Amino acid sequence: MLKILLNPSYPIRSIIVVVCQNRYNVHKFPERSPDRTMKIPQAARSEVSWLRALIFTIYGTSALVASYFPLFYADLGLSRTEIGYIYAVGPMISLISNLMWSYASDRYRTIKKILFILLAGQMLMSFFLSMATQFSVIIFIIALYYSCFYPVLPLTDSIAISTANRHNKNFLSIRIFGSIGFAIFALLIGYVLSAIPSITTMGLSMIIAGTALFFTFFIKDQAASVARVNFSGILSILKQKELLWFLGCVFCLALGMRMNDAFLSITLHDLGAGKEMIGWAMLLSACSEIPVFLLLTRYGSNFKELPLLLLASLMFALRFMLVGMSDSATGVLLIQLMHGVSFGIFYVTAIRMLTRLIPAQFQATGLALFTIMWSSLSGLCSGAFGGMLFEHFGRENFYFAAMGTSLLAFIGFASRFLYRSKPKTQSSTTTTMNE
Repeated sequence: MLKILLNPSYPIRSIIVVVCQNRYNVHKFPERSPDRTMKIPQAARSEVSWLRALIFTIYGTSALVASYFPLFYADLGLSRTEIGYIYAVGPMISLISNLMWSYASDRYRTIKKILFILLAGQMLMSFFLSMATQFSVIIFIIALYYSCFYPVLPLTDSIAISTANRHNKNFLSIRIFGSIGFAIFALLIGYVLSAIPSITTMGLSMIIAGTALFFTFFIKDQAASVARVNFSGILSILKQKELLWFLGCVFCLALGMRMNDAFLSITLHDLGAGKEMIGWAMLLSACSEIPVFLLLTRYGSNFKELPLLLLASLMFALRFMLVGMSDSATGVLLIQLMHGVSFGIFYVTAIRMLTRLIPAQFQATGLALFTIMWSSLSGLCSGAFGGMLFEHFGRENFYFAAMGTSLLAFIGFASRFLYRSKPKTQSSTTTTMNE
């Protein structure tokens, strides 16, 4: 269940989860057999190629949902509050749908058939959304759409892991095509929607999902095999004060992050940006993560966790303050380059700290709790209240509120840092007095 519950919005993030899991012994994939031949048969190459094409296309849908669905709602005339409510539905539905479809894949020992059902469901719900105009109808249909959308990403990761192990290939050599797909689609979709008015957002959604559905026919089925959450360990984990403090700080930081995720496209649109500029903003955000992730994965262990988390919190606060103060779409676009030094530093360091705080037998449960705080619960709250804040108090105050939650997380991390340093200082003083 671990891979099912870890469902980050940007594709590169799940790669870093895998890297951190291997680096800090959260979850190790089977070792490659030394006696395997280095030559890959033609059939295996074909299977891997089709899987890469599937992953590339699926993350195109992710780019569409993250970047252009909010604009679709705005074009329908929905208020900012209503858009916030729609955004809040996703994190809530993801918890239920991920559990339901992961149970189905375990029960029937298949991932390919589940993917087929989910992608067909995306196409059908996109068609219904293209005809819906009333808020009550839209929120009902989008709930069904999200139930088909969220489980697809971790299920394809599971197939990629199994395929990489079976053919003696590096998992990242397959999974990186998701990151490439997200970046390329985020940019191209904006240009397509601007250049061809007859093509709608929901029309593109059906085309991309249909293409992914076509690729599904050519991949080899896998029986679901993922780490399961140990529910009996939840009470044991929740007794750890340091972990509760950590999750509380994560929740505060996530509120601002999710507020920005929900309304960045709307912000750019209100400042006069076209859909192509919104695509560039998503591209810059996604690309800015990569060098930070790679550097911290390699050299991050040379630095202590709390100072890095303090730095990330400050970068989040500065980033949101600048967006709130900016009065041009170009300014907001350039500010997205700070995504790497804010989110990138936080995410890798947070996963690293979490794996240190939680015993090995409860890692899946702990990471599930982290995902609930970072993605699900924070997304629900930021969507439900962020939309009202944006509509009634304006963009500037909306982003200043996001800055405030980041500073609150900074205070939480700083208090823990000072609390850890205090015993050492007292011990040093006591030693000096004894001498």
